[in-house]
Amino acid sequence: MSVEWTKEMAELVGPERLLLGFDQVDKLSKDYYWYSPVLEPLLRDKRAEAVVVPESEEQVAQVLAFAWREGIPVTTRGAGTGNYGQAVPLEGGIVLDLSGLDRVLEIGDEEARVQAGVRLGALEKQLRETGKELRIYPSTFMKATVGGFVCGGSGGIGSITWGNLWDGNVTEAVIYTMEEAPRRIVVRGSELPAYIHNYGTNGVLTELAIPIARRTEWRQTVAQFDGFEACCRFAHAVALDDAIRKRLVAPVEWPIPSFFKPIVKRLESGSAACLLETADGSEQALAAHAEAAGGRIGYTIPSDQYRKTIGLSDFTWNHTTLWALKADPSYTYLQAGFHPTDFLRQIRLIKAEYGDEVLMHLEFIRSAGVVVPASLPVVRYTTRERLYEIIAFFRSNGVGINDPHTWTLEMGGRGELEAMLAAKRANDPRGLLNPGKLQIPVGER
Repeated sequence: MSVEWTKEMAELVGPERLLLGFDQVDKLSKDYYWYSPVLEPLLRDKRAEAVVVPESEEQVAQVLAFAWREGIPVTTRGAGTGNYGQAVPLEGGIVLDLSGLDRVLEIGDEEARVQAGVRLGALEKQLRETGKELRIYPSTFMKATVGGFVCGGSGGIGSITWGNLWDGNVTEAVIYTMEEAPRRIVVRGSELPAYIHNYGTNGVLTELAIPIARRTEWRQTVAQFDGFEACCRFAHAVALDDAIRKRLVAPVEWPIPSFFKPIVKRLESGSAACLLETADGSEQALAAHAEAAGGRIGYTIPSDQYRKTIGLSDFTWNHTTLWALKADPSYTYLQAGFHPTDFLRQIRLIKAEYGDEVLMHLEFIRSAGVVVPASLPVVRYTTRERLYEIIAFFRSNGVGINDPHTWTLEMGGRGELEAMLAAKRANDPRGLLNPGKLQIPVGER
């Protein structure tokens, strides 16, 4: 990177908003790609030349115009809690850290309008103080930003009721294009899918409107079962029971609960566990469902302790992988989607083939209104070839896999690829936004 380049950028945004130190730049060029032993050796040495932390949309536009003029790649970053190298700059250039765009602009009865760098945990706290709450959020929500979740995530806690990001959980987005004079685009309705889970490849998202829900007093419960199938039957019944208001329904196979060190003493050794967040008043219904499936209610956290101690959601979704990695660094994971009703047969086939090489946990969600078991199976990693044999076996038995061991949207992401590509052509004609993550066919630029 030339000295003149550095000086000009410092003059543009202010020296305090241009980070050049090796350690700072290296840290902000990484995300949680190391969850994947496939990605880790490929991405460990990738880093930007500089990090810019804009404080306004005007500065975002100025940085993009500068990068366009100089032909510098720009990779947008939220909090870096993604797992596929979404925020890792493959071709150097600038990491555009949007954590400085952190204002909550408006909280209404049904919607919150925020800048992209607002942290979901802080927003949830503010919402609950006003009698509202987030509809969905990832297990990393205390660190994750709203923009990072929309551009790099899909669903999470709350998805059992409200679905994924594509299910009406984003109502508006403000996007800046990568052009000589960056355009400010306001995107709504059918145009939104091009910018959900897009890794920042076709525009820089600076502001969002998201629907919110009324505040609920959440009781956290662990139901225990002698076997994982019984645990899954219970979880499925609860997921389908619309009389129970819920935020989390996550059955977990033993020995995964043994990895949950902060709460393991409160769990039954050797038992499968279903981790739940349900509304106060649901205790009798949960107990009836547990008894019908041959289980029993175990550890509970009353609603007055919500957010005052470690919560059960801290052991679900991809936090489960993190606890597994702490227990044994040889573990990795997959992202799987099981059949809405035939999932137990699919799980039996997988367990018969792989035993404890593949450990199961499910997170029940609604996808386009249908209750389905999503899953992030924990896999003991030996070789890349073995990992892809397991992926092929899942797929051969009708289990969908979004590959978390690739950084390209075509191979691993979920989203509207054709719409993304169309937006890429229109908004980033030089291919400078997060290059390498979304491939425009040769000759189409």
